[in-house]
Amino acid sequence: MLKEKVEAVLDKIRPSLQNDEGDVELVDVDEAGVVRVRLKGACAGCPMSQMTLKQGIESTLKQEIPEVKEVVSA
Repeated sequence: MLKEKVEAVLDKIRPSLQNDEGDVELVDVDEAGVVRVRLKGACAGCPMSQMTLKQGIESTLKQEIPEVKEVVSA
């Protein structure tokens, strides 16, 4: 169920990433609340990808889903 919640929030984030020719793929959500994602497209090689991951994706997921503890790149 947590995985479905995370996917729903990522669907809200995706349009912003896609506007910059990037995307995000959900790889896994573990029982400890760690979300593993893969940045794709332009996001994969972008020097700002860590900021996108932490300040964009992670902060949004934590705000909307309290069970999420951390987002890491897979």
